[in-house]
Amino acid sequence: MAKKVKDTPEASRMIVSPGYRAFTIINDIVIGIICLAMLYPFLYLIAQSFSSTEAIVAGKVGIVPVGFSLDTYKYVLASGVFLPDYANTLIYAVIGTISALVLSSLLAYPLSKPELRCNKIIGPFIIFTMYFAGGMIPNYILMVSLGLKDTVASFILPGVISTYYVILMRSFFESVPKELEEAGEIDGLSRFGAFIHVALPMSKPILATMTLFYLVQYWNDWFDAFLYLDTQTKWPVAYYLRNLISTSSSSAEDAGEAMTIAANIKSCAMVLTAAPIICVYPFIQKYFVAGMMLGGVKG
Repeated sequence: MAKKVKDTPEASRMIVSPGYRAFTIINDIVIGIICLAMLYPFLYLIAQSFSSTEAIVAGKVGIVPVGFSLDTYKYVLASGVFLPDYANTLIYAVIGTISALVLSSLLAYPLSKPELRCNKIIGPFIIFTMYFAGGMIPNYILMVSLGLKDTVASFILPGVISTYYVILMRSFFESVPKELEEAGEIDGLSRFGAFIHVALPMSKPILATMTLFYLVQYWNDWFDAFLYLDTQTKWPVAYYLRNLISTSSSSAEDAGEAMTIAANIKSCAMVLTAAPIICVYPFIQKYFVAGMMLGGVKG
């Protein structure tokens, strides 16, 4: 009869089999290789954006800049348009993300309640819009008829509610223990009060996840600006960078400058555009795992 070993950290380390040790080592190596493979493109973009044109054309740039140069960054920042458009993007992203979180939460929470009247009709109707949208031309005509053309609202409203994100939030609200909301209602809270004081505080993981999703959506959106924003001072930075990439050669003062800008303008644009999101992501990442765990808890 096998001798029972006391469950302690020391005992756990003693009973680890050689096969498990080998698996752990191989697993760490594979994960490390995958991380390096995912990290390499970002390092390459950063290195290319700081490298000289000659080094880029010759294919000498790896993850370390060759012929360090700030010409592209100087060109972009000296244009007098990039920084204002960057500020526009920040404003649009903050307003759009907050509006999207509020409206999506207000829509997803009632849909998570089976006692909602006509829920079996409203739910499928909302899902229907995910597969069959109005289309670009009807949306454009709608914006024009509402007098929203060339306004900030025309950039924010089209993406303010995403059906897919609403479904994710609804699924998360369904995992919130019903007993907690009932206890709040017994203490005098209305249904809306239970949503504000009970459901939302427990939904920080999904709210943080949706914040990242909506923030990336508005930060990278240039097509809505292309459709609805005619005034250049209202452009977001993504649309400005898109135009900069497509017109860099023709807008440069001479052939040498055009060659320099065209060689690494894409890398510079990607670095400048992705930097804020990369900086925000580590602060929200922890909520992804918490959201998965909390979503599996039933009352």
